[in-house]
Order: sequence, then C-alpha cells, then structure tokens
Amino acid sequence: MIKVSKFRNLTFEKKKYKCSVGKYGLTRKKKEGDCKTPIGTFSIIKCLYRPDRIKKPDTNIPCKKIYKNSAWCDDTKSKYYNKMIKLPSKFQYEKLFRKDNCYNIILVLNYNMSPIIKGKGSAIFIHIAKKNYKPTRGCVAIKMQNLFEILKKINKSSKVIIG
Repeated sequence: MIKVSKFRNLTFEKKKYKCSVGKYGLTRKKKEGDCKTPIGTFSIIKCLYRPDRIKKPDTNIPCKKIYKNSAWCDDTKSKYYNKMIKLPSKFQYEKLFRKDNCYNIILVLNYNMSPIIKGKGSAIFIHIAKKNYKPTRGCVAIKMQNLFEILKKINKSSKVIIG
C-alpha cells in the first residue's frame, strides 16, 4: 500500500518519501484543470516509460513504452477523454514524450476510469518530481530513484491511498 498525505509525504513499507501533489492541494471534488490531487484509493493500471531514456523497469506492473506520438487526452469533447492516444489529434491533450524528465516513468492510477466521467479530471499519475518538488497539476511526484525502489515491490493488487 502506498499512502500519500496532504503534508507532501508518500509512505511505502514504513519508509517515508518526500513528494509533491497538486498546486492547490487535495480534493474530494476533482475537476479537469483544477490543479488538485484527488482523494481516494486507487489501483495502478500500468507503468509507462521512455525506452530512449530508461530501461524497462523491474516491476510486476504491466509496462508500455512511450513514443514521440504518445499523449493523454484531457479534452472533454473527445470520446478518448482520460485515455492514452496517439498524435496527431484534433482534441486537447497532454504530451507524454516531454523534454523534461518528469514523464520518463509514469504509474497510471485508475482515477476516473470506470466509468469515465467527462470533466471529473484526467491523467492522474505518479511520476518523477521536478527540482525542488514543484507542485503538479494534480499528480503525485517523487524522485526517480524512489519510484524505481517502489516499482520493484508493487504489483497489480497494490493500492495508492491519497488523503
């Protein structure tokens, strides 16, 4: 079990890691673009990674490669809202293949996945933190080495508790 607190700590197996969360904190009423991290218990759907920057993670979570045309749809007008898509797209999206290192490795949480409710928020991930743990737009972010450490020990039944 991975626990994330409003105090910007992530706890896993009795070990505490510094993390960042949404710029405006945690919420029970997440909305698209509000820069808040949703409160709740989530499973980990899959791991996404950049094969040009890191090798496939040592994990029991299903892994998928990110390419230059990989993105996540955050456009409420699209039938692909809150899903991974391939570019080009006429809808609004967030690029997964980024210049910074934040998305070199991503854990996709099952937030707003079944059913998907348009406008309730999309692309809720655990990913690599920016320098100084700059707040996210709703995700949880930790140091890359900490993420790799956790990845080795989690599996499909592992839960992430935010709140």
